[in-house]
Amino acid sequence: QVRFLEQQNKVLSTKWELLQQQGPSGPRKNLDVIFENYIQNLKRQLDSIWAQRGQLESELQSMQQYVEDYKTKYEEEINRRTTAENEFVVLKKDVDSAYMTKVELEARVGALTDEINFLRCIYEEELAQMQTISRDLSVVVSMDNNRHLDLESIIEEVRRQYEQIAQSSRAEAEAWYQSRYEELQNTAGRHGDSLRNTKIEIQELTRNVQRLRAEIESVKKQNQQLQSAIAEAEERGEIALKDARRKLEELECALSKDKEELARLLKEYQELLNIKIALDVEIAMYRKLLEGEENR
Repeated sequence: QVRFLEQQNKVLSTKWELLQQQGPSGPRKNLDVIFENYIQNLKRQLDSIWAQRGQLESELQSMQQYVEDYKTKYEEEINRRTTAENEFVVLKKDVDSAYMTKVELEARVGALTDEINFLRCIYEEELAQMQTISRDLSVVVSMDNNRHLDLESIIEEVRRQYEQIAQSSRAEAEAWYQSRYEELQNTAGRHGDSLRNTKIEIQELTRNVQRLRAEIESVKKQNQQLQSAIAEAEERGEIALKDARRKLEELECALSKDKEELARLLKEYQELLNIKIALDVEIAMYRKLLEGEENR
């Protein structure tokens, strides 16, 4: 529109010069007034359009600055997401190591349980045999009063030795259970700290996503307000609007990716929570075993 008005202005200026070259006359003076008024009107329209153009360019620059700010914020979020992914890789290694340790401990617990049951059976069987021998010897002693044998002290000594062996085995088992119990508590504590840190990070990412969503909605409203004015500007303004729309789509795409990342973090958080629950159950099992051994 500006170029069209400039061309009309040039045409009218040319006609004006031709009319001036024809010499003075009454009708020409009337035409001079008409053309002068028309030219002044066109100049006012041209000045108004240039003023609108400057205002629109200023608003477009402001919008571009907003987009750059959002781009910087998203880059920061991407860096934080990368850091979180690296931390989860390290945490996954710790979880795998803890799982392997758990499998190994379960195997050792099973072997020790079998060994304790075997020793208990042997102890009970030998104790029963000693009681049988004690009864038989008591009968023999009662039948032969001339012979004096201190069988009770012998039986008591044998019983005492077996009880010492049983107590020693029980103490070793309890010490091992206690050490494994404390180790599992420490492992569960570390996983608990990791879960809490992950939960805090997820909450922070959620707040950032909500904040960015609100900012994007604000940009959308501003963009809608500018569309009506930019539609009347020259081709350069339309190109700038298309660029702003493209950048807005990039922001929405980045927001969608952050939502997917948040869903993945929530899934991994649930998996870690399941591992912690399994460790808590295992700790409770060891606690019951320790209490059972202490009651014996």
